[in-house]
Amino acid sequence: MAKQSKKARNAVIFFIFIAYFLLAARPIPKETILAPGWLSSLQTGNSTQFGDPVSSAGAGQDAERLIPFALGSHFGYVDMTGNFAVNNIKTGEIYLSENLWTEYGAQPEKIEIKNILSETAVTIQGIKGYPFLLDNRIFILGGDQNALSEINADGNVMWTYEFGAPLTCVDAAAGIVLTGSIDGIVDILDSSGTRIFTFEPGGSRYAVILGCAISRNGSRLGIISGIDQQRFLLLERYGSSGGEYKVVYHEFLDSGFRRPVRISFVDEDRHVVYERYNGVGCYNIKTRQGIRIPLDGEIAAMDDSGDNGFLFLITSHPSREKKLIGVRFPHDNWPPSLFSQRDTQDLIFMKAVFKSDNIFLKRAGSSLITGGGTALISFNLEEK
Repeated sequence: MAKQSKKARNAVIFFIFIAYFLLAARPIPKETILAPGWLSSLQTGNSTQFGDPVSSAGAGQDAERLIPFALGSHFGYVDMTGNFAVNNIKTGEIYLSENLWTEYGAQPEKIEIKNILSETAVTIQGIKGYPFLLDNRIFILGGDQNALSEINADGNVMWTYEFGAPLTCVDAAAGIVLTGSIDGIVDILDSSGTRIFTFEPGGSRYAVILGCAISRNGSRLGIISGIDQQRFLLLERYGSSGGEYKVVYHEFLDSGFRRPVRISFVDEDRHVVYERYNGVGCYNIKTRQGIRIPLDGEIAAMDDSGDNGFLFLITSHPSREKKLIGVRFPHDNWPPSLFSQRDTQDLIFMKAVFKSDNIFLKRAGSSLITGGGTALISFNLEEK
């Protein structure tokens, strides 16, 4: 009874959050409105539309898109109108991608990779480790976290690469794999698992790679490295071999983290965004300028698309308080004096406070899908 009461209380709190947007949907840059689209209950599976379901879904292929989600004890896929294609209760560890998902226990003897219809697409047997899905590829991280294998559609190992130390981050795009390890080394593997690039950022008292990201075309790498001092580095590909990268920008981050750090290429690879102490860092690829946007609380979720020049985040605070925050990227023609300040709150255009133990955040085209308690809600970015 107490558990049901807590869930009900969480739902009420999240409904208050929703009401805030219904009553106070506010204009944001470029005369864009953040308007409620739909609300879906994870417990009942029911969906409520606040606006035109056609506009909520978007046009063309976007209307058919399924969004992977994990919120509290539930995970699955929801479509652009708020209807669930998959809505399961967690029984183990999960990993979801746009097209595939897997649920597994500790050191499983058999791993099943399922599609968005919950049909088994790939069965992996006799390979101990932890599965993850990147760039429409299936990987297994070995039990000691210092070996990486790629699995083919038949469930067989295509290649395995053994590292000198446990991996701390992995990303994949454009047929290559980017890794960072606890000993402070960055490696790139090609599609056959051959190492084609290695790099040690150095410059810190403790060498460790805490975050890594690769652009969609594989031409740029973003790295968060070291403890005391921590650094953000941007590398770009050069030469004709396709396997050489050089540092084109680096910045010391003052106080740093001793845990994995979020970092992503967003806004169609126009910006790199990353966690930094008491804020979020944003680097503009075109202008070669970086800026820190101060935030209170700890980043609990970050929009991985950054489309249309906007970035959304959720920060976590004491007493279960969360904040949904909207940030606009600096314009390319900002005067150098603003970049030289490297610290401004003027880029934050919205904040909404709510309470929840669990949260979810995802961008999909013109839709922002977020969640708390036992509900998912979408907002449409509409120009007025």
